[in-house]
Amino acid sequence: MAKYLVIVESPAKVKTIKKFLGSNYEVLASNGHVRDLPKSRMGIDIEHDFEPKYITIRGKGDILAKLRKEAKKADKIFLATDPDREGEAISWHLANILKLEDKDIHRISFNEITKNAVKASIKTPRAIDQNLVDAQQARRVLDRMVGYRISPLLWEKVKRGLSAGRVQSVALRMICDREAEINAFIPEEYWSLDAVLRVPGEKKAVTAKYYGEGDQKIQVRSKEQADSILKELEQETFRVAELKRGERVRKAPLPFTTSTLQQEASKVLNFSTQKTMRLAQQLYEGIDIKGNGTVGVITYLRTDSTRISEEADAAARAFIKDTYGEQYVTDLHSAASGKNKIQDAHEAIRPTDIKLTPTVLKESLSRDQFRLYQLIWKRFTASRMENARYETQQAKIDAGIHRFTAAASKLMFDGFLSVYQEEDTPQDNQQAVRGLEKGAVLERESFDPEQHFTQPPAHYTEASLVKALEEQGIGRPSTYAPTITTILARRYVTKENKNLYVTELGEVVNGMMQKAFPTIVDVTFTANLESLLDKVEEGKIDWKTIVSNFYPDLDEAVIQAEKDLEHVQIADEVTDEICELCGRNMVIKYGPHGKFLACPGFPECKNTKPYLERTGITCPKCGKEVVVRKTKKGRKYYGCEAAPDCDFMSWQKPSNIKCEVCGKYMLEKGNQLVCSDENCGHRQNIPKN
Repeated sequence: MAKYLVIVESPAKVKTIKKFLGSNYEVLASNGHVRDLPKSRMGIDIEHDFEPKYITIRGKGDILAKLRKEAKKADKIFLATDPDREGEAISWHLANILKLEDKDIHRISFNEITKNAVKASIKTPRAIDQNLVDAQQARRVLDRMVGYRISPLLWEKVKRGLSAGRVQSVALRMICDREAEINAFIPEEYWSLDAVLRVPGEKKAVTAKYYGEGDQKIQVRSKEQADSILKELEQETFRVAELKRGERVRKAPLPFTTSTLQQEASKVLNFSTQKTMRLAQQLYEGIDIKGNGTVGVITYLRTDSTRISEEADAAARAFIKDTYGEQYVTDLHSAASGKNKIQDAHEAIRPTDIKLTPTVLKESLSRDQFRLYQLIWKRFTASRMENARYETQQAKIDAGIHRFTAAASKLMFDGFLSVYQEEDTPQDNQQAVRGLEKGAVLERESFDPEQHFTQPPAHYTEASLVKALEEQGIGRPSTYAPTITTILARRYVTKENKNLYVTELGEVVNGMMQKAFPTIVDVTFTANLESLLDKVEEGKIDWKTIVSNFYPDLDEAVIQAEKDLEHVQIADEVTDEICELCGRNMVIKYGPHGKFLACPGFPECKNTKPYLERTGITCPKCGKEVVVRKTKKGRKYYGCEAAPDCDFMSWQKPSNIKCEVCGKYMLEKGNQLVCSDENCGHRQNIPKN
């Protein structure tokens, strides 16, 4: 009997696939990559057409020996690594390192680990796609060049083991830019004027919002303006000038891509991107289901596509018809993703079998696996369902020259909402009121004027950063989670209550990168590079052309930076702080958490202290000096040097100048000073001296 060898990436898949294929198939795992560039050097031959110098990864000897032994016995070898360009590259490396040139080798890929999918892939093998391999080689070589040329420079200049990366440096810059926007943001005052009105004889009131004068919209900017409008309204009659009734739909969502799954899991389940991908990998590789054995319950988790196979679409529609009723099945096919990216060849992330409902699988899944699977199942099911439909009512209500508007809606048909609601779905407006007709005179019950202030842009969360990276065309599904994990692990960024904040260390690294390597941290340049990598995959560009065009500019920038950055804090800065152990003046050093004070007598004297950067600003509470401090996670803030006896703290830099209106301390925001009391809101320019 013929002997076949199937090589997969993960040991978790071995048992599942072996069960599907039978006794004449041997299934072994490579445990991920088997070859890579060396860690001790760049590993790219610059002089000889940028040829990568791959070496066997340490610790893979036993695995490779076993694979070679089984390969010799096999009549046919199937390389079944993951269905993306990294998986393609692993298959290529395996073919090379196992010397399978003379063997009958076949590349197979499947989007889900189910019996039908695996058996179908065995029947339709193909050759290794060299374009996919070259796209992955180009990405790996470009990342290696950036990391191995720039990181040592940062190490030298900042004196600690920092790192730079092609995508991570751009992500860090985006977070720093957002932080700068927030710090420079000056709130603007505005007022909302709501009128609570009642149709005579009806119990239910209508809340109408102030619009302006006739068709001219007016923004109420102050209490004086609000009071003036309210005074004018005191004697006016409220009459319905226009009433429109209609219908609106809320569209069913598209099934998940990698990016949208990470975003929704972060918002709904509070999962980090890393945790979402780890759990999704487990669901993809296989879950032990009672009575069915180990089965992959979702499709491949790295995808840019919202496309669904005809079989899965038909199965979903049949399930919805039987479970919810024919009226819930959509007539439309959900539009496939218009993005022309690598993983669009895949399907969206969906359950491998819609009949495996979350309830059916609950006993077989851990709590977190269940929560993620439920999210994926509900989203996919909803994507094949009808839109939700609402009856709407919009009224324009005039009072003299002033106009108010009121909107109401009523759910007529819940459609997909019977299964799934997105976390950030806007809430419905107030319910329609009976008796509201054009020309009707309404009784004024009360006014509700309220002061508001415009809000700064929100801090990035993991979810919103993934969304921004995707929108800017930076990175790909497989890179979002590792990028965020890296900048958190390097302590360039810290996470508090979902929000991402840049640390002092992150500011230093970003400042250096922007000064010395503006192209590397340029969003547009990085996005263009991603599109070039896609063209390599399509066979339109040779991968070494991209690398050979990229490297000379990088090399020149590094050489120039070595000169330009030589005056950046290289020598230790001596302070007036005296070491109480040996009497020397202590110096400022950088550590993993930022600056600290150390005795220059190291190693004889190992004394260290926290570094408190002085501001020359008087504490508004106790009169001592305000210093720059850091939270445990490395986020910078301003606090009193007398802490913990004095509890003053501010995220914004305070000023010694007092507010001219209320006398409270002011905060620096951009080139202005803003009163620390939001209710005051006074602001003025920072004096030039």
